[in-house]
Amino acid sequence: MLHQRLQQKLLQKLSPQQILLMKLLQVPTVALEQRIKQEIEENPALEESEEEEEETLDILDEIDPETNSEDTEVESDADTKDSEDEFDLGDYMDDDEIPSYKLNANNHSADDEPRDIPFISGTTFQEALLSQLGLSSLDERKHLIASIIIGNLDDSGYLNRDINSLVDDLAFTQNIQTSREEITELLKIIQGFDPPGVGARNLQECLLIQLRKKQNGSKDIDLAIHILERYFNEFTKKHYDKILKKAKITEEDLKDAIEEILKLNPKPGNSLGETSKTNHYILPDFIITTTMGIWSCT
Repeated sequence: MLHQRLQQKLLQKLSPQQILLMKLLQVPTVALEQRIKQEIEENPALEESEEEEEETLDILDEIDPETNSEDTEVESDADTKDSEDEFDLGDYMDDDEIPSYKLNANNHSADDEPRDIPFISGTTFQEALLSQLGLSSLDERKHLIASIIIGNLDDSGYLNRDINSLVDDLAFTQNIQTSREEITELLKIIQGFDPPGVGARNLQECLLIQLRKKQNGSKDIDLAIHILERYFNEFTKKHYDKILKKAKITEEDLKDAIEEILKLNPKPGNSLGETSKTNHYILPDFIITTTMGIWSCT
């Protein structure tokens, strides 16, 4: 059977650096010097300074003071020979002598087809509304309030913020004292901009704005406005029988009014061609490329 229990032990282990130091202390002095020189020759990043040499000699004196005195003379002779054989790496690294073909890379073949497709940058419907706002005859204060209202519209073109919240935001952030009536008045001006239906606070208001812009005395449009104003809940739930009874209209009239409503855009913010979030790619008729100074058309 398996038994689980807690056990506490005290262990003492040597780190890799301590093990390496013990091995170096066991190496003879001559072998240690050869090992140091070998490491310096193999690794060009290592350099032996005079301070390190003195520290090395001090360590060697502590390990073996008798042999160190003899090895110092041999080492001094070796250092003089090494100093004579020193060379500058920069003498062999002249940028002017590097061939040009080594500095250029051509990873494309003549059979490769270019896959780069340019695309245009679009403008948001908020920018379109701001441009229309600049054409209106509003003073600087009202222009600033209207621009903040436009900035609070979502991607579909709806104002989801409460008007009282906008009044507080303008007071705290812009130090503008306004009222609910003033914001409502400016919102109606924005609702008159293109695309129709933008600036609405709900779907019902959005559809009514679009129908009123299309209103030209048509019976079907007038009936559609009447249905959305009085029987919007029944319309959204498709309770057409209740609408027929309450409005006292025929099925043909209701059908024509619904067709007018279905022509409307429930998300006017996405109606602009440049408002789409996807990139508008441009398909070129032909592509001109150059290879080694020779122009070609594909």
